[in-house]
Amino acid sequence: MSRRGAPHRAPRGVSKNSEQHQILIGDCVSEMAKLPANSVDLIFADPPYNLQLNSDLKRPDDSHVDAVTDDWDKFDSFAAYDAFTKDWLRAARRVLKPAGTIWVIGSYHNIFRVGATMQDLGFWILNDVIWRKTNPMPNFRGRRFTNAHETMIWASRDANARGYTFNYEALKAGNEDVQVRSDWTFPLCTGGERLKGADGKKLHPTQKPEALLARVILSSSKPDDLVLDPFNGTGTTGAVAKRLGRRFIGIEREEKYAHAARQRIADMQVVPSPSIAPFMTAREAPRVAFSALIERGLVMPGARLTDSKKRHKAVVRADGAISIGETVGSIHRVGAVAQGLDACNGWTFWHLETPKGPVPIDDLRAQMRAEMAEAAE
Repeated sequence: MSRRGAPHRAPRGVSKNSEQHQILIGDCVSEMAKLPANSVDLIFADPPYNLQLNSDLKRPDDSHVDAVTDDWDKFDSFAAYDAFTKDWLRAARRVLKPAGTIWVIGSYHNIFRVGATMQDLGFWILNDVIWRKTNPMPNFRGRRFTNAHETMIWASRDANARGYTFNYEALKAGNEDVQVRSDWTFPLCTGGERLKGADGKKLHPTQKPEALLARVILSSSKPDDLVLDPFNGTGTTGAVAKRLGRRFIGIEREEKYAHAARQRIADMQVVPSPSIAPFMTAREAPRVAFSALIERGLVMPGARLTDSKKRHKAVVRADGAISIGETVGSIHRVGAVAQGLDACNGWTFWHLETPKGPVPIDDLRAQMRAEMAEAAE
């Protein structure tokens, strides 16, 4: 598993061609059957929840609740819903690359049935992620807890999948250097983000917030990856995928939703490439020896190194070793000896003394890596 972010050798292109952001009209199973096998990097699926609403919902004051009553959410039985779920998941698994992953979102009405079907078909569940809503619809009758969350299942195509994308360090860096947890807090889609029809009412009853899709896409895909949404709706997945430099295919049965989604995606601007470049970790960065800094002239023989608190001083040798008195060795070994420790990361311990003050030698290594990357392009 690649839990360390996108490999630095991965494609860096950003897709801007409108043909790379498509919406197909039709049944998701039949349309996915037309796509090449093993062609999709990431799937986000927001299938019908099968809410089983047999009548209008009303508040205690007898006013109407704008709930999901559309035909696409109605099934004759649980067996019919299970058959539908198995059909579209089987089609999705066929188009998913061996290292691809899938996200499925649902509520208590359907997500447990969906999860069981995914396991039956061979998907391997990596996480269940809770979307905690900051502004959930209250339980008007007061007979149940307020339903304040939805569940997302994140799964690989196979139990033994290798190399799937999980941008662990990038997520952690954006979360104050703390691992991102499996409970995410976002508000429902409201305000200017909510698409409205000609009557001024919300165009789609279950439009998801862009922030939710952004975290899904940023966590488990790379720029120029192909993202598929088999239940496209108003195109939230496609809009966010385009903004983040991913390619996109959406499938939608309803022309009115597809029309709105196409316009929404067309209006979306792609963020600058440097802002979405994959996060390169230290393990993936090219190896640079301390002697290379000397050979490149970034550090001169005879220069003095010190720790950040200036308690220890060392001299740089022409052969790439450093010395403190009679002790000679690598930046790591000498750093450990100076502190009386068994080990030391010399790159972060030592600083080069300059007229403008101490400079971490790790900064000089980063400078050299940047030069190497530019030369390779």
